[in-house]
Amino acid sequence: MPKALCLISLVASILIVVLFLLDAAAGMLGMTDFAPLRSANLTMDIVFVIMAGTMIYLSWSTYREQR
Repeated sequence: MPKALCLISLVASILIVVLFLLDAAAGMLGMTDFAPLRSANLTMDIVFVIMAGTMIYLSWSTYREQR
């Protein structure tokens, strides 16, 4: 069960990184119509990418310890 939880959090974190990177990139390129969150705030995008990246690292390292 703990391995499944690690993998679920890993996948969720990857999806969050992709979502907020797309939002930031579309906002910087001026394509706010295509931005998933309508490019509301670049600072929010950066913070969410950093925190989700941290969660990816923590999930992966915990998963590796459980082998």
